[in-house]
Amino acid sequence: MKMKVLVLFVATVLVAYECHGSDYQKFPLQMKTGFGGQYSNEVACASWRLGVEANNVVKWQTVPAACGEYIADYVLGDQYRSDSKTVNQQAYFYAKSLKLTNKDVFVLDVDDTTLSNLQYFANHGFGVEPHNTTAFKNWVLDGEAFALPETLKMYNKLLALGIKIVFLSERPLSLGDVTAKNLKEVGFNTWEKLILRDPSEYSGKLSFEYKSAEREKLEKEGYRIIGNVGDQWSDLLGSNKGTRTFKLPNPLYYD
Repeated sequence: MKMKVLVLFVATVLVAYECHGSDYQKFPLQMKTGFGGQYSNEVACASWRLGVEANNVVKWQTVPAACGEYIADYVLGDQYRSDSKTVNQQAYFYAKSLKLTNKDVFVLDVDDTTLSNLQYFANHGFGVEPHNTTAFKNWVLDGEAFALPETLKMYNKLLALGIKIVFLSERPLSLGDVTAKNLKEVGFNTWEKLILRDPSEYSGKLSFEYKSAEREKLEKEGYRIIGNVGDQWSDLLGSNKGTRTFKLPNPLYYD
């Protein structure tokens, strides 16, 4: 009886292989060689975006012209929102796991971490055009940036845990009033500090050098930086960057 069952099982496997085995052979478990025409432009641009987010593609000036439409679709679509949600959730889960003190802070960048400049980039080719400092400053002065929704959720959850928020921005001191007003209007109602760049102190300094120095000041004041959230690698690199860093997606510009 056992022999008959075994024979029947083997026969069934052989029949299944004959019927379906050839289907699996259509998917070779080996990467294709080369690049060129065998990949779509969308695939190539997705790979470029991955390189940007992983800080492997560095010091680029603009989004490749061929990727403008792809980047627009990404930042206007569900994937960007989902990517942002994943990062912010992990930041909250991490904070929730800690034994907290009354001197714990999360450092948050402002532009495209807290406030979205998507409308500005929509008017300037979604990163394909070179960055225009004057045009961007005029956009900031309008004070019309909206909140990045997933960051706002995370911000409120951190406050509920008793964690203090420090905003650390590349914006100059002269934009302090409009920045504070814009933050409050879209739901970021309270913070421990809003730090903006003092040109007289940081003239000629790179972004990561300025932010490292300001984080060092925070720690000297007795704060413990338990989290650091930004959309650019310059927000997260350097010294005194906190216990953990969280990189939000942003393929629109490099800093």
